[in-house]
Amino acid sequence: MQQVFAPKLFSVLKKGYTMPEFTKDLTAGIIVGIVALPLSIAFAIASGVSPDKGLITAIIAGFLISLLGGSRVQIGGPTGAFVVIIYTIVEQHGLDVLIVSTFLAGLMLIALGLFRMGVIIRYVPFPLVAGFTSGIAVIIFTTQVKDFLGLSIAQVPGDFLGKWYTYLLHIDTFSIWAFLIALFSFAATLLVPRISTKIPGSLVAILVSTFAVIAFNLPVETIETRFNEIPSTIPMPGFPVFSLDKLSIYISSAFTIAILGAIESLLSAVVADGMISGNHRSNTELIGQGIANIASSFFGGLPATGAIARTATNVKNGGRTPVAGMVHAVVLLLIMLVLGRWAKLIPLASLAGILVVVAYNMSEWRTFKTILRNSSNDALVLVSTFLLTVLIDLTIAIEIGMVLAAFLFMRRMAQVSNVRVLTTGIAAAEDERADDGSKLILPDKSIEVYEVNGPFFFGAAIKFRDIIEEMHSHPKVLIIRMRYVPFMDATGAHNLKEMIKSMHSKKITVVLSGVQDEVYQTLAAMGLKEQIGEANITDHISKALERAHLIVHESQTANKITE
Repeated sequence: MQQVFAPKLFSVLKKGYTMPEFTKDLTAGIIVGIVALPLSIAFAIASGVSPDKGLITAIIAGFLISLLGGSRVQIGGPTGAFVVIIYTIVEQHGLDVLIVSTFLAGLMLIALGLFRMGVIIRYVPFPLVAGFTSGIAVIIFTTQVKDFLGLSIAQVPGDFLGKWYTYLLHIDTFSIWAFLIALFSFAATLLVPRISTKIPGSLVAILVSTFAVIAFNLPVETIETRFNEIPSTIPMPGFPVFSLDKLSIYISSAFTIAILGAIESLLSAVVADGMISGNHRSNTELIGQGIANIASSFFGGLPATGAIARTATNVKNGGRTPVAGMVHAVVLLLIMLVLGRWAKLIPLASLAGILVVVAYNMSEWRTFKTILRNSSNDALVLVSTFLLTVLIDLTIAIEIGMVLAAFLFMRRMAQVSNVRVLTTGIAAAEDERADDGSKLILPDKSIEVYEVNGPFFFGAAIKFRDIIEEMHSHPKVLIIRMRYVPFMDATGAHNLKEMIKSMHSKKITVVLSGVQDEVYQTLAAMGLKEQIGEANITDHISKALERAHLIVHESQTANKITE
């Protein structure tokens, strides 16, 4: 059995790590570090916190995710997916609540890994993931409109509709210079990689736009005018005061951070596996992510997770071991220590242009169209999650989306499960012969056979109950054929128990046929074995029919003796 916590780095070093491998990882790590610089700053500003928070997160959490994670090439740090969550928490409750929530989210991620939940996280419905990812993309785009257009707005509302209403009210403050810089940054970020994959488009955008602002003294807002200095040192670790009065806020926020972080990191790891033909360790990845988030909170950083775009950049530039991710964090640290004071000159419009590209790449609009054209159930989950994310709250969107997806899944399963009467058609059916080829004993009017196909969970159990209640005949024996029932839940067992009780009150004996081992265990646990009788639980329809005929014969004999 695979160990719960087995970092990939240790496996790599154990097998032997060569100088050519280090050279490739070093090159990839330097490039990814340069790519991560503007993104880390941009994500922090978009989240409503100072730019240094993004750098600290990429340095501390990014290093630990590579050091302790379960993927060979995963790059961790702040991501666009967290922008909405962080912005909402900071705006409504303050930075201290975000830090405590990030710490608790780290503990939750570690727990998910220790309890081997990494595989289960993968089963989150894709329409739900696409829905909130698209919603996040729309919100990120919306938050950047102010800086993209250079609008002069003292305070932007937190809600989606309020933002757009405020933008329209202040459209007369539009700045042509900010717009041109943002447009250039958008184009450079999008187009430069098509010319050369070795040169980060976002870096070109920032360098050129910053130089233009300084050289021509352009009247646009910069990081310095909004945030003053960017610290050029890593702060000493600390932690805010924990308040019991805010416990429900902490837990709710931490739950959203943990679930989204788990989904995002494992999705990124799966994508990376496909690029390098590898196989990540999901539980180890969750534990590594948890430790990284705890460490990030101690240094006042943001929630961190696997970053798909930076991970892909790492792979494309030759990174093949966790060393590349560790190098990327060290590169960011050196940039922060040496060049931090120059980063304050970056125009916010340039960062807005870069984030609009991030939003576009996150939008999943092609996937959105595909799902809408297919299953109506998937479309309902997609649209509901998308609208709730944009208009209400990401936490509510995930919770309601999961519940809705679960209900729709159960509805589908109930539709797949069916009950049919075999009494009149069993002889003409394709399965009229037993598995060994012998002829089945056919039922007479005193025996009725019902076959259940599919899982006997509560949705199917209700359907079965309704069919039985509509039964107008009164046979001596009712056979329930269950060879195609792979499992039974507590509600299904309870409904079956009540049905048997009702049949017994009508002097009808119930016989079960083709009971599989897992279903048998459920029957035994729920007390059904004693209620039905061991002899009335059979493993084949032929035995069930023989048992039914014996019961009918014994009943007829008893009646004759009585007469």
